[in-house]
Amino acid sequence: MTSNSPAHRLSEVLAALPRFTQEPAELERVRTDRSGYVPPTLPDGVVRAESVQDVVETLRLAHEHRIPVVPRGAGTGLAAGAAARAGEIVLDVKRMNRILGIDPVEQTAVVEPGVLNADLNAAAAEHGLFYAPDPASTAICSIGGNIATNAGGMRCAKYGVTREAVLGLKVVLADGRVLATGTRTLKAVTGYDLNALFIGSEGTLGVVVEATLRLRPAPVATATLAAYFRDVGAAAAAASAVVAARATPSVLELVDGPTLGAIDLATGTDHRRRGEAFLLAQTDGFGAGIERDVVLRAVEPFADSILIADDPLQAEALLQARRDAIPSLEKLGRPSIGDVGVPRNRLAEAVTGIQQIARETGVEICTIAHAADGNLHPVIVVGPHGSITEGAPKTALARMFELAQSLGGTLTGEHGVGLLKRDWFTAEVGELSRDLQHRIKAVLDPHDILNPGKAV
Repeated sequence: MTSNSPAHRLSEVLAALPRFTQEPAELERVRTDRSGYVPPTLPDGVVRAESVQDVVETLRLAHEHRIPVVPRGAGTGLAAGAAARAGEIVLDVKRMNRILGIDPVEQTAVVEPGVLNADLNAAAAEHGLFYAPDPASTAICSIGGNIATNAGGMRCAKYGVTREAVLGLKVVLADGRVLATGTRTLKAVTGYDLNALFIGSEGTLGVVVEATLRLRPAPVATATLAAYFRDVGAAAAAASAVVAARATPSVLELVDGPTLGAIDLATGTDHRRRGEAFLLAQTDGFGAGIERDVVLRAVEPFADSILIADDPLQAEALLQARRDAIPSLEKLGRPSIGDVGVPRNRLAEAVTGIQQIARETGVEICTIAHAADGNLHPVIVVGPHGSITEGAPKTALARMFELAQSLGGTLTGEHGVGLLKRDWFTAEVGELSRDLQHRIKAVLDPHDILNPGKAV
């Protein structure tokens, strides 16, 4: 290899990147996310960023030398949005994990992207506050990743998804320039909403290095109930009845029988013995008990049994069962976690349609859902060496997306498009929207170095 060969020049550029490593264990760690998709090759290296300047310098060099960059947070994404392969480097911001400040009067927090959702909530709790977006993976997912996919979670029924909690961002663009979006005020309408543009952009438009987040007062009270049903269709119908009753629970989660079985096997609980589906509801605020009773009356005609949590420990155990769903399914094989959304009054049609797809394709599909906003997570479980991007599993994925769209829904509610759902992107948004999004991408990332091949 001559000293001026392209390969030699690339090696020199890579060596100049801050905190860069090509250690095999590190490359294997950052190769994939939690989606179940494993790229066929390893990335060329990883930058373990610890500061804004590390990100700036990495992107400046990558832009100048046309090096594709895959931004990465905690690696808990479920659409292969952080999957990286040969010819790409990973920009890992996991070490940028400082809470820069909490203002208890304004009820805001300023954080770096690597801060874990649960750690932010623990810090906010010291001031009687909480951060509302609450993915089931709250203990291991990062704020940067939540912003990248516009994550929702169990409390989004009442408090909204990540977009509603982000007031401002500091973003490093593809060429290394630093852009500030939004404000620290609750209201601001100066110019286009660039803040919202970056939320949910899956690392294709810029890299978030700081976020100003809205916190909320901790609820003065909560009330929790769990209902068990003869089948998942009845549970979905009960969830729709709660919405129709004008109740606004902070949590309304659905879990089907196979998933309950996996949870029981992994944790020693006995939920499936009580029914073939489970609906968990929690209300909060000054009227928590009154609103729980509204939920109770809506659910009773559909349920086989109902458990009202009498104390906080019992309530937390029920919430934990829902959080244990995906980790429990991961013990059965390699899961691919779907993310379709439908109108809330079509939820029962969606869950029964998913069951039909499972029967007709022979693919094992377990279903959990954020029932209050119609966001279902059908989980395809394959063997340790099985593929989710070909054969019957891919057919099942396609049919689930088609089912959601036929019901007036979407192929992704909160996990993003990533790599796994690109085949169906245009069918949902249309060619005009796709072309406009490509043009926006070209303005912000003219050399297409940021997460190429993902999302749009």
